[in-house]
Amino acid sequence: MAEFRRMLLGRRLASDETHHTKISNFVGLSVFSSDALSSVAYATQEIMASLSSNLHGLAGVSLAAAAASLYGMSIPVALGITGLLIVLGIGYRQTVMAYPGGGGAYIVAKENLGELAAQTAGAALLTDYILTVATSVSGGVAAVTSAVPSLTEHNVLITVLAIAFIAILNLRGVKESGAFFAVPTYGFVLMIMTLLLLGIGKAVVHGGPTPTQVHESVRTATHLSGFAMVWIFMRAYSAGCTALTGVEAISNGVTAFKEPAAKNAAKTMVWMIVLLGTMFLGITLLAAKFGVVYAHNADATQVSETLLSKLAKVIYGDVSHGLPKLMYYLTQGFTFAILVVAANTAYADFPRLAALHAADGFLPKQLTSRGDRLVFSNGILILTLVSCLLVWVCHANTDLLLPLYALGVFIGFTVSQTGMVMHWVNRKKEEPRWLFKAILNGVGAATAGVVMLDIAVTKFVHGAWIIVLLVPTLVIIFFRIHRHYIRIRSLLAASRTEEVYPRKNRVLVLVSRIHRGTLESIRYAKAIAERGQVEALTIDFTDDHGHHSAEFLRLESDWHRYCEGIPLRVIMSPFRKTAEPILHEVDRMRAAEPEITITVIVPEFVTDNWWGNLLHNQTALRLKAMLYTRPGIVVISIPYHLDGQLD
Repeated sequence: MAEFRRMLLGRRLASDETHHTKISNFVGLSVFSSDALSSVAYATQEIMASLSSNLHGLAGVSLAAAAASLYGMSIPVALGITGLLIVLGIGYRQTVMAYPGGGGAYIVAKENLGELAAQTAGAALLTDYILTVATSVSGGVAAVTSAVPSLTEHNVLITVLAIAFIAILNLRGVKESGAFFAVPTYGFVLMIMTLLLLGIGKAVVHGGPTPTQVHESVRTATHLSGFAMVWIFMRAYSAGCTALTGVEAISNGVTAFKEPAAKNAAKTMVWMIVLLGTMFLGITLLAAKFGVVYAHNADATQVSETLLSKLAKVIYGDVSHGLPKLMYYLTQGFTFAILVVAANTAYADFPRLAALHAADGFLPKQLTSRGDRLVFSNGILILTLVSCLLVWVCHANTDLLLPLYALGVFIGFTVSQTGMVMHWVNRKKEEPRWLFKAILNGVGAATAGVVMLDIAVTKFVHGAWIIVLLVPTLVIIFFRIHRHYIRIRSLLAASRTEEVYPRKNRVLVLVSRIHRGTLESIRYAKAIAERGQVEALTIDFTDDHGHHSAEFLRLESDWHRYCEGIPLRVIMSPFRKTAEPILHEVDRMRAAEPEITITVIVPEFVTDNWWGNLLHNQTALRLKAMLYTRPGIVVISIPYHLDGQLD
């Protein structure tokens, strides 16, 4: 087992080898930007789907007319989202420079806004990272099923396998996973840029929409009142804001970059903003130019062909053979690859953020532990399990997952940018340009806050209500965990001042039958207790007539031969329970003599292979777990190893 683990994850790294896990800007872009860059594969698609769903139901308007109206509406939506991207990029670049040790929303809020804001931002981002894995990988598989429809019925299985693959790579370490993921990231960027250049060339040659399409677009728009137009724009804008998920990832992972970490992270963020804005705006413009639309499938279990797949077919032409076929399948292949890789952003940030929460006492301490490869293995495993469960529940359908997606990250955006405003205000004596920087972050906070409300309102009935309820619930759980740790610390601190009195010790050996493990337990009990304070306890299941069983009678007849001087007490269990009668007896003894410490010795045998233990009922394990909850009880396990005894 150990050899397989080493082969799968690589050699163990010592704590002083942390510097070997630092990454370059080139690798950093693939590790921390793949989520944001890959969102162009579905952001325009969500804008088109939102517009189609709003216009499709208008009286006297055909689906073709509704599609035609998208030419005018989707472009200002995309321009507005691109503007917001630039604003957030500037704000987060300031965050990176101000917090070179990692300045995600959690750290910024904790230092400048207090614990409640920090836990709210953390809960929103942890939720969003889980959705990132589920949504991105599901979207990648949708790209494959668009190209190969016969695989559609296996999309859930393929998605789960892809998530497991990403998890294994991340268990090996960020540097290894980042180097591996550079190829899909840059391959996707190359294919999209190629698609945009060819699309622009084709648009120049063939011109824009026909007069008939323009007439249909104008006729459709005349059916809309001013309020309806605003509402449609708001819904489309909130849908398209999925393009901005992952923008904050670099600010969370500054410490992963090589020195100077802050400058390298800031440069990487600029490149991410430029690439993301160019690809998103380009795809939206070309989709509007060529009239490529997308509508959600009425059957939630079915996955529709993606907008990017349709656009590639329009631009490349006949994709059934030759170079167009090769380019189309390369585009779909790299789309699948980067959307799977996009999950790596969540794998890079979720374990780090969970470890920060745990270090502050708001999540279980186990999340702060680093594994053999200096990664937060427990966080990676939790992220994998929860995201796979979400994929199974939602049938790996991005139409169901995307409405949940953007709200959480915009909560984080708003809290983070607000925290940065307070950061500059608190340092106005130290920072000459504090007002200018505060205004920049203030603009980011205001715009992110407006979009957050937009998403919450327009997407509420489509799934955003789940996030609205889940985030406060998680915050309450975080604070309950925190109060638990505070209480434990106070109790442990108080116990240091208590005077320790000598206590008598009574040893209770649990016996089922006589074997070498039982005899070893008796000898150990005699060694730790004074003479006369050791007794054995056994549970007997009565027969059909209420008498002692044959097993107990054999035990009783042999007892004095092997365990002379040790009294054997029997408890009858008419309901065939083992643990419950023992717990009841221990409680009775504690109540009768509260000043005495009771040591319970549990003999248990251990087989020479891991699967052999699964063939036994694990009563000792369950009993020990229940005894640990009793105060004044000491539980000692005496393992009897059967190596070589079963031959």
